[in-house]
Formats: sequence, structure tokens, C-alpha cells
Amino acid sequence: MRSLATLGFAAVLGLSPVAAAAQSAPNLAALRGLSPIARLAETAEGRAALDANLAVTGGIQAGTLAQPLLLPLPEQRALALKDCFITDGNATQLADGLGTRLAEAYQAKARYTEPKSFTSLSPALADLIGYTNDVAKSDSNAGKYFFANATTNGKVPVSAEAAALLAVGVTDPFGRAYGRPAGTPGSDAYGNARPFQTLASLAAWRGEDYFGRPSHSLDWLRGPGQNLVDSPSYPSGHTTYGTTEAVLLALLVPERYGQMVARAAEYGNDRVLVGAHYAMDVIGGRAVALHALAHLLANDPAYVGPTRSNPAVHNETTQGQGAEKHVTIDDYPAALRAARDELRAALAESCGGTIAECAASDTGRFRDAGANAAFVAATQTYGLPVVHPDRAAERPDVGRAAPEAGYLLTMAFPALSLAEANAILTETLGPGGGFLDDGSAFGIYSRLDLSAAAGKAAAMAAGR
Repeated sequence: MRSLATLGFAAVLGLSPVAAAAQSAPNLAALRGLSPIARLAETAEGRAALDANLAVTGGIQAGTLAQPLLLPLPEQRALALKDCFITDGNATQLADGLGTRLAEAYQAKARYTEPKSFTSLSPALADLIGYTNDVAKSDSNAGKYFFANATTNGKVPVSAEAAALLAVGVTDPFGRAYGRPAGTPGSDAYGNARPFQTLASLAAWRGEDYFGRPSHSLDWLRGPGQNLVDSPSYPSGHTTYGTTEAVLLALLVPERYGQMVARAAEYGNDRVLVGAHYAMDVIGGRAVALHALAHLLANDPAYVGPTRSNPAVHNETTQGQGAEKHVTIDDYPAALRAARDELRAALAESCGGTIAECAASDTGRFRDAGANAAFVAATQTYGLPVVHPDRAAERPDVGRAAPEAGYLLTMAFPALSLAEANAILTETLGPGGGFLDDGSAFGIYSRLDLSAAAGKAAAMAAGR
């Protein structure tokens, strides 16, 4: 077990003005996939979706829109306050999806004792988490200012190749749609003002932060916990982190795959509850995470190979600086298997039984598989209306459109072939025609229902 630390925070989301760089090939792929947001105002369907996005977000935030939450609303709000912090160095806050005994074993060794330092369960796991998070976070961060004002950091223009993605469409779609265009009073300086800036009213509450200290929900919107006033909304970086690392834990402990998907959905939904993000932000952040993770699992050369930093980054508006470890992964599946071996050995030793026995022990909020599935389903589209009606009734073949997606199942259930995994993903796809489902391969990732898919994959694998 080792400890890593970061020293100091940068002032803005993602890349600072000094560190801004051209978009990578993976960044461009994510930007292209997320770009339908910029064209919504051009059609009646798109404008209706934008209106619904604000209304649904406001209903969730106020607690007036019924959701099949896994906790009573006051308790869920208390958790949302804790979830404002990000434990991206070791995924420990997400590990409660592993169940009572496994979570206790995991969190006893993987800890954040203070905001600037964390411990890891094993060296291989630390490297895997760091590398994976860096890839997904880079894609998510690339979208923030890009869709706000076509820059990398608020000031530096994006590359010509990236700018071409906005040849059709507009920047600042949320600010324009919700009466808070960039730079106007009460809005974001750069664009895409957040819900706490656009909603007519905002629910707020007191509670404790991740470290048990007195806190307030507004502390994580306007500061001092986190200042999002000039931080563009789309996509949700918290959701990208939560989905990336929760699904990573699902791949490492497939006995808890469905529960970890539910924890990812909960973490993203908590960003809507607190008033930091719209439903569309969460859907976009989830798609970014699954797209990046699938390409890593496929050993896509654009995603594996480069040496990446592994800093302890604590929220989507800051970038860790100072002490950091550099990691190179040339074979991502091999790195995942090595981390899995170390993790499962450590968990079995700590929980005092086999992984299967310990995984079955759960007295927490994820103990009901039906409730988990219902909650995930509710967050799949958040009930937003169809934007692409020609896609609404289609069930595209995942194996043809996004063949690497199947690795999200085969790495957890190796008895399945890639073709079988993709067939399951096709069968369980969520509703079509959503704002990202424009026919692109990336749009497939916005429709993946890993909760339903994992259940079918586990059953098929068990029968082998």
C-alpha cells in the first residue's frame, strides 16, 4: 500500500491557461460524440428537449419529481453533499456498491484521510485507476469550454479540427436556451451556465462533507468547497469520474457488477440533486466514461501506450499539481487482470471468506437488485423527449456500430465471446432517439444499459 499526495489546486477546470494543449484524437472523438448538444436549438424536437432538460433538472433538484431513489430524499441529499468530493485516486467513496463486507474491506485500506492525500489497496490497482481516470477525465474536460465558447480553457481557441465540429450549431446552448447567455449578470463568464444559475429557485441544505465536517450545499456551488460560478456545465466531470471508476470496480469484482452500475447512476444523479448539473450533463458524462473505458479495454492504440500522470485530483474545477506518479500501460486488459488479482486477494483476506460469499453479504441500499435496476432505468434518459425520431424505434447492432463496447462485459465475464457480449448489449439497449443518439458510434454509449446487460451476461456465463 502506498500514499500519493498533491500540493495545491489550479484555479480553473481542466487545463490551466499555461497547460492548455491541442485536443488529442480521443478528445476529438468525445467532442464529436457530444456535439449534438450544439445543434438542439435548430429543431422543434431539440428545443423541446432543452426545455425538458431544465424542467426535469429543476424537479429533481427541488425534490418534486418522483424518482425511485435508493434512499429517502433527505438521506439522498445528505449523501449528495458528501459526493461533491471526488475520491478519484482510489475510488473509495464508490466502493459501497461492493456490498457491506467487501466495502468495509476495501475502504479500510483505500482511504482519503484528508483532501490532499490518499492510500491505495495495491500498486497495480493504483496504476490502473490513475491511468484510466486520466484518459476519461481528459475527454470530459475537453468538452467543458469547447461547448461553452469554443476554447480549451476559456481563452485559448480550440484547434481548427475541433472548431469544425461546431461549423453547424452554436456554443453556449444552455445559456442561450435558459436566459443566461455567457457573461451576462448571474451567468457563467464563458457559457453553459449551471442549474444553480438558471433555475428559478434552488433547494439548499446543511449536512456533512465527505470528511464529516459541517457543510452546506451552496458551499459546493459558489464556494468555498467548490466554486462553479464560471465553470461550464456540459458534460458532467463528476459523472465521468463516477461512471469510469464504478464500472472499473464492476470489472474487477463482477459479482457486484449490477450494484456498481447503480452506484455510478446514483453518483451522477447526486450532481443534479445538488444543483450543479443538468440531466443532459449526466447523460453526456456517462457516455464519455463508457466510450473511453471500452476503447481502453480494446487496447485501442489511441488510448493506450502514452505515459500519463496519476495525480490525486479532487474536483472537476481543479487540477492537482505537485507530487504525482507517471504510469504507462501498453496492454490495458493485462493491467486490469493484474489489478484484479491483487484486489481480490486483499479483499478475500480482509473479509474473511471467498469473494462470492462476501459479495453476497449486503445490508445497505444496494441489496435489492430490482430497486437498483429501476433506479438505473430512470436515469437512462431522465424522461427527456426524443430528438432524433428516425432513431427512436431502431435497435442498432452494437457489434457493428461500436464493437469495442462488448469488452465492458467480456472483461467481467470471460466465458462470453465478444460477439455474444455485443448481442446482449444490443438486446438491452435503452430507449433510442435521445439527444446524443444521432446515429454515431458514440451515441450507442448513451444508450447502453449495463445494469440489464450484466444480469444477462452473468446468467449466460454461469450456464457454461
